[in-house]
Amino acid sequence: MSAITRRGFVKGAALAPLALTPFRSVAQPQGAAPGDKFDFVIAGAGHNSLVCAAYLAKGGFKVLVLEGRPTIGGGTKTAEVCLPGFKEDLCSSVHSGISNNPLMKNDELRLRDYGYGEYIESDPVMHIPFLDGASITVWRDLDRTCDTIARISKKDAQTYRRMVAEYKSYTAATAASRSADAGGAPKIPKAGVWQRRFAMSGYELVSELYESEQMRRANLVCGHFGSVPGGNQGTGNQAFSMVTQQLSGRVIPKGGSGTLAVALGKFIEAHNGVVMTNKPVTRLLIENNKCAGVECLDGSSYRADKSVVSTIHVKHLVDMAPRELWGEDFLEGVEMFQPEHAMISLHYATSEPPKYPLPTGGTISTCEAAIAPALDYYLRMDYLEARGVIDPNDPPGLQIVSPSVVDPTRAPAGCHTVKIESNLPYALKEGAKHWDNIKDEVADSLLNHLRKFAPNLTPDKFLGKFIESPLDIERMNPSMWRGSAHAGASNPSQVGAMRPVPGWGNYRMPVAGLYQTGACTAPGGSVSGMPGRNAAAVILKDFGTSLEEVVAKPSGKVS
Repeated sequence: MSAITRRGFVKGAALAPLALTPFRSVAQPQGAAPGDKFDFVIAGAGHNSLVCAAYLAKGGFKVLVLEGRPTIGGGTKTAEVCLPGFKEDLCSSVHSGISNNPLMKNDELRLRDYGYGEYIESDPVMHIPFLDGASITVWRDLDRTCDTIARISKKDAQTYRRMVAEYKSYTAATAASRSADAGGAPKIPKAGVWQRRFAMSGYELVSELYESEQMRRANLVCGHFGSVPGGNQGTGNQAFSMVTQQLSGRVIPKGGSGTLAVALGKFIEAHNGVVMTNKPVTRLLIENNKCAGVECLDGSSYRADKSVVSTIHVKHLVDMAPRELWGEDFLEGVEMFQPEHAMISLHYATSEPPKYPLPTGGTISTCEAAIAPALDYYLRMDYLEARGVIDPNDPPGLQIVSPSVVDPTRAPAGCHTVKIESNLPYALKEGAKHWDNIKDEVADSLLNHLRKFAPNLTPDKFLGKFIESPLDIERMNPSMWRGSAHAGASNPSQVGAMRPVPGWGNYRMPVAGLYQTGACTAPGGSVSGMPGRNAAAVILKDFGTSLEEVVAKPSGKVS
């Protein structure tokens, strides 16, 4: 995709099958004429764009949000794509990150008044079954989790209990150190050990910590939800994926991931902002070397008196303004920027949830489960990615999400939604467009693999389906470049100072009058809302106010 401009890509994507889904988050947009005046024009309506726009609108600024697709939300979309009444999360489902963001934790925008913020905490958090009949279940209760591990290895259960305590102590000390004055920062226990752990590969560290293959595989399959192989250096944190689930849980929003976008859209419009869909931005308007607005695919243009805020992926964004405005160092960084491994997402309407047999008898149905591949799969992933090969006899790891198990509003009575997510190459050896020919065949192969672990999912239990290949995921949201839902920001070689785009206190782009938020900026992908909130704080300060002042202002009326 690097050889095609955003204009060419979105023009083609508009004709893609996914575009036939006529689903909107904000039912009645106010609309805007090209001559209308706005303080800020927001290019893109992913959840971080909407968070940023909401704070700006609450600050009294006139905001216009332009979204290229028929529905706002980016990776936070919920739609009835399989059958009426079955609410499918088209990308994200888990909202643990944003639930701990001050946006929600301190109720800064009163989004609960707009229909978002009723969280459901699944317990058990995660279930990991194996073909030999063994399984590991992560419960919020540590003893219950350790009991499932001890059935496989008593030593591993003891190690896991120790890792939970060590990780809890480490994260608490790290958080205290960040907030303390330089002289009063507490000592971080085993600081050197933790530095070494995180620098290792996840594969190396799980092999060092745990004796059983099941515990090694369980941690790596859950750690791989960020789409970076645990065989890569710098992925040692994946050895603690079960620990973080144990300590933090994985909450989901009642009614679907898209309720976040709906609430933010309503908030923006209630604060005199405008949200428009089917308006893909394809060019930045530059005047006197400053970004003064944007032009859309249909030729319409919209001006920003103060600045433009973008969540367009930087791989597309750099083609939308003259090269000399970016600077060679920035352009070189963007050229080197790489995606994580692409995602494939399978959605099903069913009459039953997956039922996983337990070694103690009976079955268990959970909101989330993970099917672990062979342990050495994570050492081969980059090779398979480079070759563009899919081997049906070498299945990848699967993440199984069935929110209807804990949220009955997601499906008609007695029915369920089942989503299967995995990582497979975007760039097939036959070309990315070959996905349109094989996606159903690949989906059937992955579903049949799941049936080995949940044998109740016989063909008669399936009522409808909707398949998103890596290419479809990019079509749904061009910012998910090459089918990477995390926009490349999860790669260990692209964090902190190694990220080509600004972040952590900046969010200003090399082009004057242009800010960036979204997954390309710190702290990266997933539904945290932090890039949006952080960008808003920088922008508000640049224009004479502060996030704290805006939060303290009374909110407008709820419509």
